[in-house]
Amino acid sequence: MRFLGEGKMLQADSFPGQERNKICLETRVALGVVLCIPPFNYPVNLAISKIAPALLAGNAVVLKPPSQGCVSAIHMMHCFHKAGFPKGLIHVVTGRGSEIGDFLTTHPLVNCISFTGGTTGIEICRKAGMIPLQMELGGKDVCIVCEDADLDLAVRHIIKGGFSYSGQRCTAVKIVLIMESIADEVIDRVTEGVKQLTIGRAEDDCFITPVVSRSSANYIESLIFDAQEKGAEFKTEHKRTGNLIWPVVLDRVTPEMRIAWEEPFGPVLPFMRVASEEAAIAHCNKNNIALQGCIFTTNIDKAIGMSNKMRTGTVQINSAPARGPDHFPFQGFRDSGIGSQGIRNSLNLMTKVKSTVINLQQATYSLG
Repeated sequence: MRFLGEGKMLQADSFPGQERNKICLETRVALGVVLCIPPFNYPVNLAISKIAPALLAGNAVVLKPPSQGCVSAIHMMHCFHKAGFPKGLIHVVTGRGSEIGDFLTTHPLVNCISFTGGTTGIEICRKAGMIPLQMELGGKDVCIVCEDADLDLAVRHIIKGGFSYSGQRCTAVKIVLIMESIADEVIDRVTEGVKQLTIGRAEDDCFITPVVSRSSANYIESLIFDAQEKGAEFKTEHKRTGNLIWPVVLDRVTPEMRIAWEEPFGPVLPFMRVASEEAAIAHCNKNNIALQGCIFTTNIDKAIGMSNKMRTGTVQINSAPARGPDHFPFQGFRDSGIGSQGIRNSLNLMTKVKSTVINLQQATYSLG
């Protein structure tokens, strides 16, 4: 409904020229065809967040679903067509990105690309040419816990933010930067909470379930082993069966470890002890992937000041990172993407401003 409301407000403007002998009529026109590429972890929700503004703006849509989420996308397309969508307005194309990705993203009839996924989006940007791009490429979302934080609140959000969906979220807590004075207490409490999480099959409604693929599990494990070799302290035991990785809490993570910078996209939560809030902000700002971050403090003035210094797309205060609600702007800095999502931002991206200038034979009025 919010999309519909914003769509109705997508209106033109008009204004006179400096000499009052011209009137400019500004309109927003559709781009043509929008290519929508959602990720495996939200194959329907994030597809809709791209399809809805594209259609409301007057475009046709080509949906390229993720290989691991194509069945749900096909069912969604059936729903659209059964609802009476005009033929040719929306299409779905399935296949591996490695096989059909370049064909789709460089096709001359594609006028805009909205992509959510990993660093392959950088290659799309390089090849796509001069068309509008909306890219969300993940992030190393930092969680800064200040000395004056509500620790009960922080612990709850760290556990949920780090391990829901088995950590397979672009807005998962990816590293906790914690003041040394409160580190022992917070890490112990988080560890105890993590040990209570249920582990097993999604069919059994477990909290921690297998990650999406063997290659993903191998990559997550490579980060764990690198941290182990470089001296990280394991607060929980590392175990793996197939694609199922037991949740890992790491303490005393250092900048020399890959897990301090890389996004695991799995059930691994590293804690880095820092001496000051300034040190935490500095670590945040050194990372090339900067989608979101969060700060736990009871001092709102401090929170705003820290947020202003953090070079990341969104900063949550006293809450774990989160994408929604959909009408909020959603964007990353540096390699985390370009453009901004959110209803109004997406509608603006998927249209182009066009001007019609009426030249009057004489000014209609004067300033005198």
